[in-house]
Amino acid sequence: MASLIDRSGMRGRVSAHRIDGVGTSIFTEITALAVRHGAVNLGQGFPDFAAPDFVKEAAARHIRDDHNQYAASPGVPRLRQALADDWRRRCPGAPDVDPNDEITVAAGATELLHDAVLAIVNPGDEVIVFEPAYDAYAPDIAMAGASARAVPLGQPDWTFDPGLLSAAFGPRTRALLLNTPHNPTGKVFSRAELEIVAALCQRHDVTVISDEVYSAITFDTVHVSIATLPGMFERTITIDSMGKTFSVTGWKVGWAIAPAPLSAALRAVHQFVTFTNATPFQEALADILPIAARDGYYDQLRADYRRRRDLLSAVLRAARLLPLPIGGAYFLLTDISGRGFDGDADFCRRLVSEYGVAAIPTSAFYADPSAAPTLARFCFAKKDETIAAAAPRLAALASKNPP
Repeated sequence: MASLIDRSGMRGRVSAHRIDGVGTSIFTEITALAVRHGAVNLGQGFPDFAAPDFVKEAAARHIRDDHNQYAASPGVPRLRQALADDWRRRCPGAPDVDPNDEITVAAGATELLHDAVLAIVNPGDEVIVFEPAYDAYAPDIAMAGASARAVPLGQPDWTFDPGLLSAAFGPRTRALLLNTPHNPTGKVFSRAELEIVAALCQRHDVTVISDEVYSAITFDTVHVSIATLPGMFERTITIDSMGKTFSVTGWKVGWAIAPAPLSAALRAVHQFVTFTNATPFQEALADILPIAARDGYYDQLRADYRRRRDLLSAVLRAARLLPLPIGGAYFLLTDISGRGFDGDADFCRRLVSEYGVAAIPTSAFYADPSAAPTLARFCFAKKDETIAAAAPRLAALASKNPP
């Protein structure tokens, strides 16, 4: 029988330098606190309600039909065709995409972001990000041996200074990470803003990695894919997923649309990260996309999220937490400065332990947390009763009386 490894015998560091600074995220910490205190969890960004029946039935059907073995690494062919058709629906007037060479399916958008950065970014390169930035971007860039150049988005409308963006480009700039609709702010970049980004990327020969996982969830605004702007398809990797759109974040089916050379580079990484992902869920999505487009699903999705947004907004306002306006995604930010807490992280920890509601501090989305505005992020991808359960707890916060 093999003896156990003597772990006390390890000498020196055991981890690679590339993961220096990558520790337990605030999301993990707040979720664990929420479980410990039985809190209403408005922190983690996933739905707590059931997925639509037609979505679940499609997956069950393909499991019963024994579509249970490895899919082709770039994705099930009929799904890639369905995604090409859906691109044509979503982006009228844009060039068609080739499902064989320009669409890659992988284990969610998070994997594809990692694949894309590793595929095109070299050690010593720089990647521009808009800050606040989704917390996976910095580790992806660091693991590629590159460094991030942050361009701030400023309140109240989370726009950027074109001069600061222009100054961020330099001889080592290899890529720009774009996120629209934006997590955590809910900003939807306007066409005029995207045109500024596009012009700079073309001038400096920079590739855009565009994270568009909330593309179907918008409010009184129009989502524009930067790849559809003149001269941008050939230098853009557009990433989306079904998790947010169809309330199945655990299925982990995402896709990247990019010209053949960029797709080939991305696939070279993907084949050795996950190789492929769940076949029945890919087959299911191929069925789901045309049904959703035909039956008005996307309009209903936006209407449902508008109602949830308004419900949570009312709850927050009653607690004297005024939400900032949003254009998309399913988060609301509130200013918690002047409430007697030692920053947003202290607010969120005490909100869980003393009031029984979980939220996420916005400083988690900044490389330098001290540069962050004092805001907390609340998620409204929740059942009505979940949001309602938070109301009396947040009302107690308003009077500073823990329940």
